[in-house]
Amino acid sequence: MTYQLNKRFKMFALNSNQKLATEMAELLGCELGKSTVTQFSDGEIQIGIEESVRGSEVYVLQSTSYPVNENIMELLIMIDALKRASASKINVVIPYYGYGRQDRKARSREPITAKLVANLLEKAGATRVLTMDLHTPQLQGFFDIPVEHLIGVPILTEYFEKKGLEEIVIVAPHNGSIGRARKMANLLHAPIALIDKRKLDEHSPETISVVGNVTGKNAIIIDDLIDTGETITFAATALAEAGATSIYAGCTHPVFTANAIEVIDASPIKELVVTNTIDLPEEKVIDKIKTISVAPILVEAIDRIHHEKAVSPLFE
Repeated sequence: MTYQLNKRFKMFALNSNQKLATEMAELLGCELGKSTVTQFSDGEIQIGIEESVRGSEVYVLQSTSYPVNENIMELLIMIDALKRASASKINVVIPYYGYGRQDRKARSREPITAKLVANLLEKAGATRVLTMDLHTPQLQGFFDIPVEHLIGVPILTEYFEKKGLEEIVIVAPHNGSIGRARKMANLLHAPIALIDKRKLDEHSPETISVVGNVTGKNAIIIDDLIDTGETITFAATALAEAGATSIYAGCTHPVFTANAIEVIDASPIKELVVTNTIDLPEEKVIDKIKTISVAPILVEAIDRIHHEKAVSPLFE
């Protein structure tokens, strides 16, 4: 597909996911804007924009993944630089929105850091946010600027549909993933199951049970992100013990901290499908993990925003 971009369009990429940015620029048929990111000896970040952006409609790509704080500061400083250089629109493309799990006060005197980050982005000068699979959809309400929230389930579903698996059951590894599991199940016309973890009280051991029929079925576990890998591998073990034939898994954001790769590699999961919202370093790429690109859907969203068309068809 050929995209028609006017001369006011510019796209920049910071350090978190240069591969995805390059792929998107190729699909759009444009060059990435010229900029530099350097650090002083004490770690302060300095950004230079090496071309005029006056009056431009600018898109800046930056996932706020590890190192989270450094990537957030890069993004905030870049937004400020663009605003001071008189860019007319500053559209921030955040494939993975860090701090999204800190979205409420679960205990007394806790911050709501997801809201703080939203405030910082707005105050720096962002005029729109384009993101994927926020940890909870209501995070959109933390912003007073437009938020285009794309979802990863259709992309992951398309991959599994092409595998031609039979006797499928879609599994939510915890209560928070039931909505995602139901959406994939509807698309694949499959039943759902739930991994139920509970403690009767703080002194009791945690019990894990499978709610739903998984015996003799190809189970697909679906979640928005994988961090340490414990939740998804616990789910896989429970499914294996409950008689699932094969166990697959999928998530949008491969955060993969601690020894997540080793835990996943040793688990009953046959294949784990992730997207490239987070750039995986070489040491975190194993045969069991398949990465699919979100560049086409992000590019389509950017084109729709650029030409003032509805983005809502992409939400499906």
